[in-house]
Amino acid sequence: MAKQVVFTEKAPKPVGPYSQGVKAGGFLFVAGQIPIDPSTDRIVEGSFEDKVRRVLENVKAVVEAAGGSLDNVVKVTVYLKDISLFDRFNKVYAEYFPRNPPARVVVEVSNLPKGVELEVEAIAYIP
Repeated sequence: MAKQVVFTEKAPKPVGPYSQGVKAGGFLFVAGQIPIDPSTDRIVEGSFEDKVRRVLENVKAVVEAAGGSLDNVVKVTVYLKDISLFDRFNKVYAEYFPRNPPARVVVEVSNLPKGVELEVEAIAYIP
């Protein structure tokens, strides 16, 4: 099974030696996305909700670059520095996955790259 690296200018450039996404067979593995605005390469300022939207827009951009949509996402992993933000995260997340949401896990972590509040990775199935 061949693997294909996915890259788009609509998501942040990797901050290390990894790909934004890798497609293998019908599966797309989206690298963890943090709230970096790809047009400025800077962390988004503003509310936690603004940061969640930026992260999910970054995930969406990688999935779309691979030929899919958020409807193709089957699994999401969410890393929060503060689990008390869980409800606020869910309100924004529901805007992106209003029907038949993917399987998901949310974990609290002690730190994330660049000191951000959240990171989200995803797996999509794009036959």
